[in-house]
Amino acid sequence: MAMPMGHKSENGYSTVAEIDNGLGYREIAEAMSSRGHKMNHSTARNVLVSALSKLATGVCKAYGSEPSEAEIKRVASDPRFQAGLYEILYK
Repeated sequence: MAMPMGHKSENGYSTVAEIDNGLGYREIAEAMSSRGHKMNHSTARNVLVSALSKLATGVCKAYGSEPSEAEIKRVASDPRFQAGLYEILYK
């Protein structure tokens, strides 16, 4: 049985590799593993999305929204949200 295809969100793939000096999930996993934290690309993605979900929750609540878990995950995985965070933090 073939492996399922990756999910492409409505607004593109969720990845930090598209940001200047950003790393893909595999590169993040390799860097973490080399530092003694055993990790694969799937775990790297899950950890990143979990952290971004916490930020997305705060942003949504600041704007008076009470999003569901699915909506928060959708926002956290959206490349536009990730690019916006990068802009706020690094530019």
